[in-house]
Amino acid sequence: MLKVLKAGLFTTIQDQGRYGFLNKGVPVAGYMDTFSATKINALLENKKEDAVMEMTMTGPTLQFERATFIAIGGANISATLNNNEVANYKVLKIGKGDILSFGKLESGFRGYLAVKNGFQAPIVLGSRSFFSSITKKNHLQDRDVVDYIETAVFNPKITELRLDSFLGENLLKVSAGPEYELLNDKQLEWLFSKEFTVSNENNRMAYQLEEKIPGHEISMLTSATLPGTVQLTPSGKIMVLMKDGQTTGGYPRILQLSDKAISIMAQKKYGDKVRFKLK
Repeated sequence: MLKVLKAGLFTTIQDQGRYGFLNKGVPVAGYMDTFSATKINALLENKKEDAVMEMTMTGPTLQFERATFIAIGGANISATLNNNEVANYKVLKIGKGDILSFGKLESGFRGYLAVKNGFQAPIVLGSRSFFSSITKKNHLQDRDVVDYIETAVFNPKITELRLDSFLGENLLKVSAGPEYELLNDKQLEWLFSKEFTVSNENNRMAYQLEEKIPGHEISMLTSATLPGTVQLTPSGKIMVLMKDGQTTGGYPRILQLSDKAISIMAQKKYGDKVRFKLK
């Protein structure tokens, strides 16, 4: 078992997501930064569907009760293993009683922890991903425990990855959304020429941007949305839906983020800047 000594700001268990239930109003959920989560799962030679731990801004303090192997990725949150600094994207051997801690956020916003064979959180509707009203918990709390499979021996093919960090990237590649053609020239000019600031209203459901573009009077029926759908409100406010976002919406869907752009957006916090670019 893994003991959660301190839970951090908002720490959850996430996998690839919960598919096939959008028509029932159940979001996809899953890890926000697919790029980082899949890289550390691959380092441990886990299955693609194996669950990882997602940490937001402030990481937890964790005590391992069984031997295993881990890898950390995503944001740099000053990780230490038994008070010794450890690096991201490196296979680390864990013994019984070892303590993994996270400190100051250095870059990015969401960090990931993978364990050999994945965290064994309960499966609900085909996924281990936490989501409020679907799973018993929507985030981990102090003194919680999370199960994992003991692994004493593992000889990884690759022990470390050297990746070009995308944590500082701010260019979001997008495709045209279903209502893109309804935008006028002035709105398009503002949308693609300006830099936007992440507002303090950002979470796993959606990111709102501070700057506005010219508004609209478009009336439309509530329509399906996906993670990465960019909506425009009548007042000109831009909202980017994320992994726990609503499955339908009544605002024009003007853009759709690429998978990589969703990962880039997931690593942004209040005050960070982003720009849109059509693929």
